[in-house]
Amino acid sequence: MRTPIYEWHKENGGNIVDFHGWDLPLYYEGILAEHMAVRKRVGMFDVSHMGDIVVKGPDAVKLMNSLLPSKIDAIQPGKCMYTAFLDEAGLLIDDTIVYRVSNDTIFFVPNAATTETVLNWLQTNSKAFNVKITNLSRELGCFAIQGPESRQVANDIGIVFPEPFTFSFQQDKYGGKNGVNGKNDLIVSGTGYTGEPGFELIVDAESSNKWWNDAINSIKQHGGMPCGLGARDSLRMEKGMLLSGVDFNKDRDPYECSVSFIVEKLDGFMGSDALKQRKSNDKEIFRGFILDGKQIPRHGYSIYDNNKKIGTITSGSISPLLGKAIGLGFIDKKYMKSDNVVQIDIRGKMSEATVSRPKIVP
Repeated sequence: MRTPIYEWHKENGGNIVDFHGWDLPLYYEGILAEHMAVRKRVGMFDVSHMGDIVVKGPDAVKLMNSLLPSKIDAIQPGKCMYTAFLDEAGLLIDDTIVYRVSNDTIFFVPNAATTETVLNWLQTNSKAFNVKITNLSRELGCFAIQGPESRQVANDIGIVFPEPFTFSFQQDKYGGKNGVNGKNDLIVSGTGYTGEPGFELIVDAESSNKWWNDAINSIKQHGGMPCGLGARDSLRMEKGMLLSGVDFNKDRDPYECSVSFIVEKLDGFMGSDALKQRKSNDKEIFRGFILDGKQIPRHGYSIYDNNKKIGTITSGSISPLLGKAIGLGFIDKKYMKSDNVVQIDIRGKMSEATVSRPKIVP
């Protein structure tokens, strides 16, 4: 599968890799340069591989409220939130951003690898609700413009930010054919996956190249650059953001994953009863790890306290800001306190690491 911008990536030096069946750029100039462009100036990612699903009808809010642990009925039109779908056992199927477009329309963005799983889950559990579910994943493009100078880029390309900005969104007509509301609209949302100020544009596929080219021209004028999957991964790791299918895969609950803030209700949602029981029995929690050197702790590496195994690494990278290797993973709650020193088995050699909160770089 290829996004609407694939040819641009190929023609402009994108190092193309297979990402869950999608041909996407791992990097252009280099992961380090792209990472620092986002932290210091501005960069743009093609995230059109992400899912785009619309739930429309009188019971749209009611359905989503029954499936998600967050209070979907409490967010107003024009607002969005980070939350996650749970199964009957209270375990994360996928995390997502949910947009309340109107009182009868909910739009949400699942991860690329889990779009079909979430869509099937939604359809299976929607039979008693008066809703229509539409998968627009192949009809829309999405670009994430991230970094301190993202507002200047928005001004250059004629985008007006929603206010207050973070987790707000707005729609503008722009002449495309397909929109979330079935109209010619553009969604501009104060969201992202880098921990930097920024916004995401969701447009119809046919207009994608126009928006991408306009934004790239502006970004280059501000000293920024296009960015690939590599920088997106290292950026999110510095900020302790979960990656579906890597940090969790239907095997962890929100409390273990250190996203307990998404659980805004006591009951009445899918998995609520099981989640209460799990909360009292959970023994591990998601944490960050900072190493002194640059030997990267990879997914599946074991964490020890002396000779006792106390956890497992799920993600690892070099932090360009710290100049050190970092990791994310799950550790016995007894060792969760920041500044505790543990050991990580990296190819048979024990490397010391300091425990931190998931957001490794404040």
